[in-house]
Amino acid sequence: MNRKITAVLVILLVVGFLPFPASAQLTRLNVGYSARSGDQLPLWVGKELGIFEKNGLDVQPIFFTGGSTAILALVSGDVPITQVSGPGLISSALAGSEAVFIAGGMTSLNYVLMGKPGVKSIEQLKGGSVAISRFGSATDTIARFALKKVGLTPGKDVTIVQVGTGPDRLAAALTGRVTAAVINPPSSYQAEEKGMAVLADVAKMGLIFQHTAPAATRKYIREHQDLVRRYVKGHVEAVHRVWTDKEGTIKVLDKYMGGGLSREILEKSRADVLTEALFPKKQYPSPEGIRFVIEDLAERDPRAKNVKPEQFVDMTFIKELDQSGFIDSLYKKK
Repeated sequence: MNRKITAVLVILLVVGFLPFPASAQLTRLNVGYSARSGDQLPLWVGKELGIFEKNGLDVQPIFFTGGSTAILALVSGDVPITQVSGPGLISSALAGSEAVFIAGGMTSLNYVLMGKPGVKSIEQLKGGSVAISRFGSATDTIARFALKKVGLTPGKDVTIVQVGTGPDRLAAALTGRVTAAVINPPSSYQAEEKGMAVLADVAKMGLIFQHTAPAATRKYIREHQDLVRRYVKGHVEAVHRVWTDKEGTIKVLDKYMGGGLSREILEKSRADVLTEALFPKKQYPSPEGIRFVIEDLAERDPRAKNVKPEQFVDMTFIKELDQSGFIDSLYKKK
């Protein structure tokens, strides 16, 4: 009987039903991120609302300018886990990094291409420039997709310019340094208030895309399986808090956006991500979204022509949490 009880306890600890012992020492974990927007809410909420700490982790969010920079930090070992989007992760994996998504994060897009004040149509972009974060990032892919969809050739008809974060790209458009910018909430809502117009909405244009999600290398996962398991559990719990804790989420978003945003913009920014298409509760990565990224990369990188979406994900921890009933239990009314 004692052996059976012990076995059950081990299983519960593995899938995360039992809390991390309060007396145990926290493990420090640097986690990278590369945007100041609602994409990063699971990391920010998990840190600020004590969710990672409850799982035995002293998570330290480390900011990098652009997803391509964040993935380099992951590969070099500067951060063992990072928030990154499909293009950066898959490009690095094709180069041998063994980076994989360990959860779904944002499995679609809420980005728009917005013109500077006075630019109201796509035609006005010809001969102009579009601000992105960094080459090889999600914003780079989004800009090129949108421009091609409307018949403009990136690099020929429109110059792609590296600028930095969403707020940086917004500022570049408002001051006229660029003709347009790829941005998402809250920056896109600020842009609307300042008279900027949406020139292209990539979600409405049919772009299916695996966006920002936590990633690690297969080597790190093998060597630190329990730590990664606890991080994924904390991530899933943080997603639940974003869905269910309006005030807590808004407070965290305001802090990481530097303060100064109106209550209306903060509320709209949170509400914007609360769809299963963007921010699924079960947190499985999107095979269709990864497939699009692979096909897009294959146009420029022959190494992408014979790979499959499952090569870039490790579903181990999400499957454990789902199949154990843990995720469903979070959303049951109490």
